[in-house]
Amino acid sequence: MTQILTIAIDGPAASGKGTLARRIADYFHLGHLDTGLTYRAVAHRMLEKGWPLDDAAHAVEAARQVDLGNLDKHALSAHAVADAASKVAVIPDVRKILVEKQRAFAARDGGAVLDGRDIGTVVCPDAAVKLYVTASAEVRAARRLRDIEARGGTAALAEILDDIRRRDERDMGRSDSPLRPAADAHLLDTSEMSIEAAFQAARAIVDDVLAKRDRA
Repeated sequence: MTQILTIAIDGPAASGKGTLARRIADYFHLGHLDTGLTYRAVAHRMLEKGWPLDDAAHAVEAARQVDLGNLDKHALSAHAVADAASKVAVIPDVRKILVEKQRAFAARDGGAVLDGRDIGTVVCPDAAVKLYVTASAEVRAARRLRDIEARGGTAALAEILDDIRRRDERDMGRSDSPLRPAADAHLLDTSEMSIEAAFQAARAIVDDVLAKRDRA
C-alpha cells in the first residue's frame, strides 16, 4: 500500500501559503486543496442567494453542497467573496461539514497538500509535515495590492492593510478553530523571502521529514 504523505500549510491571508502549497504539491506529485476556497464557495452561494452571512441554516445548506472537485477559483477570487468567507467561517456547523470534506481529500492515495488556517491544528493534526507561513501585515498588504493591480484592478494600500488586520483579528479570535501555528509546526516567515527562497526552505523541511521516515 502506498504510504500517505500529508502536508499541512497554515497561515494568515496573503502570507504566500497558497503559492507555496501549489509548488510543494507539484514538486512532490501530490494532490492540492486550498481549503479557503471551500469557505469561499459557501460565501459565494450565500451572496448569490442574498442570504445573510450569519444565517447558520442556509450556510449549512451551502456547505453541504460544496464539491471539492468543482471549485472555480476565478469565480471565488473576488474580494467580496473572500471577506464574506471569513464571516461564514465562524459558524461551527459549517466548519464541521467542510472539515469532513477536507479530511476525505487528505486521505487520498499517495497523500495531499492542504493549505488554510486550521490544517495542522484541526483538519490534519497527524500530518507528516506542518508549516506555518507568515509575513508582516504590511508586506502582505503590498502583495495583495500587486495581485490586484496585476489583474487590472485598483485599490488603496491603506484600505487593504486595514482589511488584512480585520481578517487576522477574526481568524485568530474566533472560538472555533482559531488561526494559530500547531505546536509542532515549522515556522516560515516570508516577509523578506522571494517565492523561490520560500519554496526551497519548505522543500528542505519536507525532504528532511521524508529522509527520517525512510530511516525509521
